[in-house]
Amino acid sequence: MMAIAKSPSKLTLPPINPGFITVVDYLIDKFPQVDSQIWRQRAIDGKLHWHDGSAITSESLYRPQQRVYYYREVDSEPVIPFNETILFEDAEILVAYKPPFLPVTPGGIYVNECLQNRLRLKTGMENLQAVHRIDRATTGLVIFSVNPDTCHLYHQLFASRQINKTYQAIARIDMGSDTGSDTKSDEPLSGQQWEVVNRLQSADPRFLMRVADGAANSHSRIRCVDRFEDKALFELEPVTGKTHQLRVHMQTLGWPILHDRYYPALQPKSADNFAQPLQLLAQQLRFIDPVTSQPRTFHCGYAMNLATGTFERV
Repeated sequence: MMAIAKSPSKLTLPPINPGFITVVDYLIDKFPQVDSQIWRQRAIDGKLHWHDGSAITSESLYRPQQRVYYYREVDSEPVIPFNETILFEDAEILVAYKPPFLPVTPGGIYVNECLQNRLRLKTGMENLQAVHRIDRATTGLVIFSVNPDTCHLYHQLFASRQINKTYQAIARIDMGSDTGSDTKSDEPLSGQQWEVVNRLQSADPRFLMRVADGAANSHSRIRCVDRFEDKALFELEPVTGKTHQLRVHMQTLGWPILHDRYYPALQPKSADNFAQPLQLLAQQLRFIDPVTSQPRTFHCGYAMNLATGTFERV
């Protein structure tokens, strides 16, 4: 059954026309994964419009710097069988616990089944907007803006690294040279700490990241908290916020995060195994609120159980 987004996605046309006559021509080029006939049909069906609500037709000319709104759709959309939890809400922000496998915002095969849309339906707040992202596979805290007038202030907190983030992760520690690390790692000691500083850039396929030569653009602090049999619990503090940063940095140390389907090697595409979530938890956020100037600390309410590999309430 076709799943159609309840709210439109949007993009701004570049100020300099890359060489297209119509808006639809530009969309076909920008999104090569979407068949060209689908874009033409969306225009016919009234699923494309300008910022003022007027329709974009197949003949609508390219207009630099104008907003284009469109409704994403997929043939079928998986349902994620885990629930989110609202942890805090005031006039400016809402803080929620995101379960594993649920994306924060629409993307790929997920149109309506994402944390942002679930929370909009639950609260009735159509202006609710995520101010940062965590991976679909990652569990834990996400902050949303409630007030459009102050949304940019919370975005800026993350962009300027004024947020202190704490994660927990469980990793196998007896994997040796099979981890994709450059060197075989010794087993970590409880209390041992590392500063991982390197350069991350897109790999092949482009949604993956790899360590590359050049000026460092990523930085994480990692500490071994405890050990149990062939696994260890780590506390991670990302100083920067590159895509998949913690997952790659754990691999760099020689201990990829348990149940990671991307690192150290991309696993064949398959349905989600809900019994084996990625063992990575965005546990705590600390910052000075840009509106009230007061310190804020939020905890997701869960901790990782090293023995069972589960997220348990604390």
